[in-house]
Amino acid sequence: MSYLVLARKWRPKRFSELVGQEHVVRALGNALDTGRIHHAFLFTGTRGVGKTTIARIFAKSLNCEKGTSAEPCGVCPACTDIDAGRYIDLLEIDAASNTGVDDVREVIENAQYMPSRGQYKVYLIDEVHMLSKAAFNALLKTLEEPPGHVKFLLATTDPQKLPVTVLSRCLQFNLKRLDEGQIEGQMTRILAAEEIEADAGAIRLLARAADGSLRDGLSLLDQAIAYAGGALREDVVRAMLGSVDRTQVAALLDALADGDGQKLLATIETLAGFAPDWGNVLEALAEALHRIQVKQLVPGATREDEGLDVARYAARLRPEVVQLWYQMAVNGRRDLELAPAPRVGFEMSVLRMLAFKPEADANPAADGQGAGTGASAGTARVAATAAAASTPPAATARSVAAASDPPPWDPPAPAARPPVSDPGVAVAAAAHRPPAVETPPPRPATGSAVPAAAAALDRGIVVAPPQQQPPAPPPEARPPQPAVAGVAIADAEDWLQRVAACDLKGPARELAAHTAFVSHADGVLTLALAPGFEYLSTERSTGALAAALAASLGAAPRIAIQNVVAPAETLNERRDRERDSRQSAAEDAFLNDPGVKRLIEQHGARVVPDSIRPLDEN
Repeated sequence: MSYLVLARKWRPKRFSELVGQEHVVRALGNALDTGRIHHAFLFTGTRGVGKTTIARIFAKSLNCEKGTSAEPCGVCPACTDIDAGRYIDLLEIDAASNTGVDDVREVIENAQYMPSRGQYKVYLIDEVHMLSKAAFNALLKTLEEPPGHVKFLLATTDPQKLPVTVLSRCLQFNLKRLDEGQIEGQMTRILAAEEIEADAGAIRLLARAADGSLRDGLSLLDQAIAYAGGALREDVVRAMLGSVDRTQVAALLDALADGDGQKLLATIETLAGFAPDWGNVLEALAEALHRIQVKQLVPGATREDEGLDVARYAARLRPEVVQLWYQMAVNGRRDLELAPAPRVGFEMSVLRMLAFKPEADANPAADGQGAGTGASAGTARVAATAAAASTPPAATARSVAAASDPPPWDPPAPAARPPVSDPGVAVAAAAHRPPAVETPPPRPATGSAVPAAAAALDRGIVVAPPQQQPPAPPPEARPPQPAVAGVAIADAEDWLQRVAACDLKGPARELAAHTAFVSHADGVLTLALAPGFEYLSTERSTGALAAALAASLGAAPRIAIQNVVAPAETLNERRDRERDSRQSAAEDAFLNDPGVKRLIEQHGARVVPDSIRPLDEN
């Protein structure tokens, strides 16, 4: 007896054996049990998800000799013949091979004759979108009003190519792609029935490679059985698929996090010995970065991976760096075909990540400092560069200025900014740097310069230091600066007034609006950020908030964020409360207006809900 491939041997023969299409099974089962059976059904979905399988089971349910129902017996001659593909009243037509109008005319002419054996004559047209326009036009009338003994079952992977006149005549069911767990479970059951030993990791690799198609997964399983020649081991399946294990991905991440180029190239050389698909390696790296980012931003929504310590990388890498590396991995995979060689394209992708690496142990959580103050200069430059591609030019220039961390007395003009050592940041800053603050023209030196500077600071003008002072050294070479005495924020009301007067944009504005005042002493401004809004507290947003407060406080405070329930009212809560108060006042004034009362009482008028707005609302 010839060998039957697993995809055919284990093809479902009844609705209860189908995997992952419960929404379609439920609709068809109810139609069969109640007798409300439409004359035309359209099954859409990607390859290998069960379109023609469902159509054949449906045809079996219609023509079972035990009666039409959602549970065909499976043993009568009609059921066994349909399973064997030799039932005369089930006509399967491959529209990819029979695209012409003559083929459709033959179907139409035969449709008028009664079925030879069963109750219904079923036409199963696979890849129906391949029919020509003339063939569709010839089919339309019969598809709309077929004889009572005819049912049309259409299947396609590309429903967008079907004319709307066909779509409107059919009941359409969209079959879903199967997830990895469903494919993995079906493979496990099949291997147990076939008495083939397999590692759980090997099955997981095959399920992931199936890409949502159970038929593709079973074909890969056939290939793996032939390749292994016995039990399916994870390393054997990995070699067959050309994929890498998580330990190799971890080695790549370690080298990137350490900024160790030699170690990175050595890891790539080790990978090359397995002759991997370099696109799959980038895909695995991107998947690992995705799990790290989920762990960072939504800690309770991820599961740990074997061979990859997600929690360790989540604590070590900054979220913005993970986002940047993920984008580089995705773009690198897309551009592999343009590279001189796949390995060259892969190496350039990870070397690009190396060029935008964080400095070691730069996470502010490691040294206990507040957000925006514990970052090293290198990491700040990375964050500024990552933001340059997606922020307006002015915001980019402000980010670069924040990365270099000048003292409060530094002039904001571009020429007075300390040099940026990262070439990528320098290019981004040079391309987008506008003048941040217009410096007033030089004045005659009359008396002490300190009162003039203080008066200018009160007017919100940043004054350059006297010309005779030497230029400021780079941030790396500066001696520690003494704390600048400034104005302290007195209480929660003072905080709300000051932050409302700041011209903040984007994430910094959202951070300011959702934080409540706790204390301000010794240059440290402590704010409370309610749980659930932790994602707003980033180095970039806290740095922008500190810079905005510097004008009114006399010095940029060091901001410390506490993730606790806000002890006082936040700016966002105050705005909501004031808006609700204005809304209530507007509704009361409108409903108490004599003219409105007269319309309601005498003419039966009614107020449309949510239609009353305050006069001052934009």
